[in-house]
Amino acid sequence: MIVSAGKNETFSFATPIGVGLIESAMNLTRICISDKPDTLLFIGSAGSYGENEIFDIVESSSAANIELSFVENNSYTPIESVLKSEDQKLSDDTIVNSSNYITINEKLGKKYLEYGMGIENMEFYSVVKIAQEFQIPVRGIFVVTNKTDQNAHQDFISNHNKAMDELIAHLEKQKIIVPHGTMEDI
Repeated sequence: MIVSAGKNETFSFATPIGVGLIESAMNLTRICISDKPDTLLFIGSAGSYGENEIFDIVESSSAANIELSFVENNSYTPIESVLKSEDQKLSDDTIVNSSNYITINEKLGKKYLEYGMGIENMEFYSVVKIAQEFQIPVRGIFVVTNKTDQNAHQDFISNHNKAMDELIAHLEKQKIIVPHGTMEDI
């Protein structure tokens, strides 16, 4: 099953699950309880901490939930901060950090690189966590819309339409979807 956040990332071939960690966790749990999918593929946009360029396509089976307060040594957590889908390991696996907030401080954004994270997406951590709970293979495919700097929001808005076209083209090239948005086997 292909899922996306929804709102401005809605696709004819994907089920929207909500924006942010909470909405996506609640709605994906409902889906898994009522009709558990065999696999999950989350698609969407991401901000780059610095190594990926705008419109790069990034695939991942690893997610993190590391907040800026942790990066600044102002907090700790008792929960597992980094999750990896063992059944969907990728050779070049970028850790996707998730938070309900978008990083706009370039200096702090670069600190995420020190923790092994390359991009941020608001939903992927909850998607991986729910997939683990229901023992569903999961991975994500993301298109970079912005850097994590003071222009993050404006760049996201400016680049979003082209980024979604790039994402769809990648999914078609990989034969995950066929032209006109119908699904093939993942």
